[in-house]
Amino acid sequence: MGDGLVLRDIHLSSAPPWWPPAPGWWLLAAAILLVLAALVAWRLLRARRRRRLLALFDAELDAAANAAGAVAAMSALLRRAARRRHPSADRLQGAAWLELLDAGRDAPRFAGARGVLLLEGPFQRDADAAAVADLRHAVRERFLEWMEARR
Repeated sequence: MGDGLVLRDIHLSSAPPWWPPAPGWWLLAAAILLVLAALVAWRLLRARRRRRLLALFDAELDAAANAAGAVAAMSALLRRAARRRHPSADRLQGAAWLELLDAGRDAPRFAGARGVLLLEGPFQRDADAAAVADLRHAVRERFLEWMEARR
């Protein structure tokens, strides 16, 4: 029985090195980087579009000669933005127009004094500067919501 056959323990191969990773990990890393780059590009484009919309809004209102002109410019900008979502929005008048402005909101922003100022402000000789500034803030928010929304 002892014919010279020497038995040895089984030796396991060593674990594969962690670097360089397998090709699948490289593909996964490239895909993740591509998605991140696309996300950053999309956010930058969206921010640039928002800045351009705000510049347009502010330029239109700054060009107005008085408070009544500013309210008229706000109304025109809102109607232009509303046509993107509701093609017949430029034909709405009075309460129907104000209802469209507040559609989809939890709390109405154009009911009451703001709505009256928006409807009648362009035809008034003098408008309260504080009320126009308050209206400007509400109109600017709604303008951005409608202009940034997908069709």
